[in-house]
Amino acid sequence: MVAVIASLNEAYVWRVLTHVHDPELPFLSVVDLGIVREVNLCEGVVRLTPTYSGCPATEVIALQVATELAEAGFDLRVENRRAPAWTTDWITAEGRAKLLANGIAPPPKASPDKRALFAESPSLPCPHCGSTETEQVSVFGATACKALHCCLACTEPFEAFKCL
Repeated sequence: MVAVIASLNEAYVWRVLTHVHDPELPFLSVVDLGIVREVNLCEGVVRLTPTYSGCPATEVIALQVATELAEAGFDLRVENRRAPAWTTDWITAEGRAKLLANGIAPPPKASPDKRALFAESPSLPCPHCGSTETEQVSVFGATACKALHCCLACTEPFEAFKCL
């Protein structure tokens, strides 16, 4: 039975979703990453946009979202939407701070040129020491959306989100 509760609070649903973490970056919630695009209580739906169409975590995240919502007492449908395409601009300020705190350089604001996924990254500040004397070591890191960099000052390697 679908329960319709007129007093559902959208802000509470958003708070519940902060407990769903990205499987590849468990210190970030799906809200931090900007994956949650819409909570529509009138339609009974939460809409997600995967970070990219081939992301292997897409279905896992949708299932985690549905489970967390159900455990909180919400009967909401979860839909994946691929348009508009996810962009790193949707990562929240809190998400960017969490990336930095976990040794991953957050992406700069996106340029209109979306070929940046395959382009060499600009020199990024080291998340360990703050130096801007860094270089890209590999265009791909652990995932396609990250590149591997190294700091020339402290010599620590670090991953950096590509600007999408």
